[in-house]
Amino acid sequence: QVQLVESGGGLVQTGGSLRLSCAASGRTFSSISMAWFRQAPGKEREFVGAISWSGSTYYANSVKGRYTVSRDNAQNMVYLQMNSLKPEDTAVYYCAARSIRGLTRNPGDYDYWGQGTQVTVSS
Repeated sequence: QVQLVESGGGLVQTGGSLRLSCAASGRTFSSISMAWFRQAPGKEREFVGAISWSGSTYYANSVKGRYTVSRDNAQNMVYLQMNSLKPEDTAVYYCAARSIRGLTRNPGDYDYWGQGTQVTVSS
């Protein structure tokens, strides 16, 4: 079992930055793949970015060059640095963990989810 708790969401103006954090507990953290998803009202959950146990990353085209996923295996933490934020980035952001290795953008491939943190970008 893996427990995930996100933090760091809030209200920011267009062009601003936020850093989300995800604290993981339970199973050995360094051996699992982690990802961030987001869900806006009335829309499906959308892949944002993922990071493997070794630090390889994979991003959605919509955030590539603006967002960075990183992890600290010693602290059991995953981060999402979001820069140049746009109103269309407004959503609830979720941290997710996959119990086997490999990066994927399919939410159905992730076994554990956090409760989400709201990010609102004002125009």
